[in-house]
Amino acid sequence: MHRSRLGDGTGALITPSDSTVRLIDIAPVLLDELREAGHLLLRGFAPSVEDFNELVQKCSAKVTLDPARTFHGDVAQLVDSGTDSIGLHIENGATPYPPDLLWFHCVTAAASGSQTTVCDGRRVWEQLDEPTRQLFLDNPVVFARSVSETQWRQFTAFSLGGGRKPEEVTLDDLRFLADQGNATVTEREDGSVHYAFQTHAAHPSKWSEQITWANSIFGPSYNYETPEIRFEHAAIPREVLDELARITEEVTEEIAWQDGDVVLIDNSRVMHGRRPITDTRRTIVNAQSFAA
Repeated sequence: MHRSRLGDGTGALITPSDSTVRLIDIAPVLLDELREAGHLLLRGFAPSVEDFNELVQKCSAKVTLDPARTFHGDVAQLVDSGTDSIGLHIENGATPYPPDLLWFHCVTAAASGSQTTVCDGRRVWEQLDEPTRQLFLDNPVVFARSVSETQWRQFTAFSLGGGRKPEEVTLDDLRFLADQGNATVTEREDGSVHYAFQTHAAHPSKWSEQITWANSIFGPSYNYETPEIRFEHAAIPREVLDELARITEEVTEEIAWQDGDVVLIDNSRVMHGRRPITDTRRTIVNAQSFAA
């Protein structure tokens, strides 16, 4: 395979060295490449959705899901989040269950617009002034919202494995999946749950102690209730949010999709989003997983 620089940051473009190289052939080196780059664009391999599913399973210790999305095979889910732009976020960052790895596969690229955006949280952290850095080091962020009974049961059953059906799982099963000590889960009369959990917006990443500002403070709520997002004891100041919106946009890069592209993102370090969809023929599937 060939590796070259992607954009202005540390992202990498991976292409096949010749037409005989398949996507699955580069699986053994992908996570090593990701540790350095933060995000990878794999282009020119012409994979099917089945090839994409195989790659995700080969590189992952465990696969997870978004209960509001439709499956395409055992791993891939259709990305269906309307046509508006989507703010930067880490996948499932407004929940206690963010995956390590985020995968995208472009089945049909848009003729115009609709770019996926990526923003390396390390670059954001480098741009922040010292008072803002200290603010986020000292204060965890709280995310809180309600989730429907159908969604939490489907997520819990899939995550636990073992063939259990959504109607067979319990609230204790869901609590077991949450990180102990920083999350509370309460059942509502209608069977939905309300959760609240604390996490730091600035933190080390999966493979490095270097601080990254990677979170879902600006993230979307498509298919879900909009969460309450605040510091533990106070609101996040408006002027700080404005500063962060400006800085993140300055270091945000765009991925202009081509048919067959695959993108792999270190979800603990790099945020992603989307420009408005201007061509609704665009079809992208994604997957979420955990590394060993």
